[in-house]
Amino acid sequence: MDNIMTQERAGTGKIGMLLWISFTLCLLSNVAAGLISTLMSVYLPVVVKDLSGQVTGDEFNHISAYINSLYIAGWAAGGFMWGWISDRIGRVKSLALSVGVYGIFTMLISSAPSWELVVVFRLLSGFAAGGILVITPTLLFEIWPERTRAVMIGIDSIGFPIGIFSAGLVNYLVKDWRMAFLLGALPITVAILSLLLVKESEHWKQSKSPTGALRLRPTPADHSNLFKGAAIFGSMLVGLWGMFSWIPTWVQSLLTTSTGQAERGMAMMLLGAGGLTGGFISGWVCNRLGVRRAMMLCFAGCIILSGILFGLNKTFSPVIYAELAALSLFFGISQGLLSIYIPQLFPVHIRGTYTGICFNIGRIVTAIAIFFVGVFVSALHGYGNTLLAFAGIFILGFVTLFFFP
Repeated sequence: MDNIMTQERAGTGKIGMLLWISFTLCLLSNVAAGLISTLMSVYLPVVVKDLSGQVTGDEFNHISAYINSLYIAGWAAGGFMWGWISDRIGRVKSLALSVGVYGIFTMLISSAPSWELVVVFRLLSGFAAGGILVITPTLLFEIWPERTRAVMIGIDSIGFPIGIFSAGLVNYLVKDWRMAFLLGALPITVAILSLLLVKESEHWKQSKSPTGALRLRPTPADHSNLFKGAAIFGSMLVGLWGMFSWIPTWVQSLLTTSTGQAERGMAMMLLGAGGLTGGFISGWVCNRLGVRRAMMLCFAGCIILSGILFGLNKTFSPVIYAELAALSLFFGISQGLLSIYIPQLFPVHIRGTYTGICFNIGRIVTAIAIFFVGVFVSALHGYGNTLLAFAGIFILGFVTLFFFP
């Protein structure tokens, strides 16, 4: 009897260790995606100058636009495709493949002889990286025990912003941009370890069994959940990126005597810190309130704080810092909650595909909306009114959650 109990404890301990390894590799995948997505931004002036020589301001903007916009285009396309791929070949294989591919093309950038090849490599690395934010929460949702699942998915969601912070650190420590892009070796290592150490989702395996494969066609309920998921995720994403992209400029517009460098820097640090904190605690908030009620709280908080921040502040004052920190905290919590909420809307055999659609429909709308911010600023007479108008999108998410539980 003692031997049997010892073997059971050993088996449980081994399963627990494999779960922690899987979580760690998912987190590292997100960190690497955030690092590599932002790495080009911090080295962009040096890269363009090195590969193009002395170019005019217009030429620099033209080349930079190609490098950045095609990466985003690749990311959006990959976000749609990798969910579908994970439903076909499995969560672990698709995770390892996407992580490994963006690592390879990132390393190839370090030896690129022209900016045209940099554009190609960034497009392909963006396509591969687009799957990470879809596959990792889907995998963790299916393998992690329900009791602590929300907490771990919430923590996993902060990997990407940690990677963004890390890009600034790399830029500070590594002056040679070609050396910096050799960091593509990190995701390649993660990909190899994922294939060796991460166990495939049993839920996905069962969906591919003869009995699990019977229900292959999406139902009307699945289509309804796809609409709801896209509306909820998209409304938060449009509001978040629309505001984060233009808050520094809004802060500057409120100042009359200062250059604004310190105020803009502090605003961005508070936005980043609030987002990281919110993502980290999102799982505990979910467990306390339930994912739907917690999401409604986030949307309500964003609506109220946006009204206060952009509707009432006509000149700059220190209270803006506190309001920005509170707003970013709700944003951060929502990002963790969305990673928990969206995958659970769909059955296993279409979970990756439909989660990818929900995540990336919003990215396309966001790109279009941000592009027209300049037009809105002119029509609405200022950045404050424009950002207040952007906050209206949060109402869509709140109403969807309220009427369609």
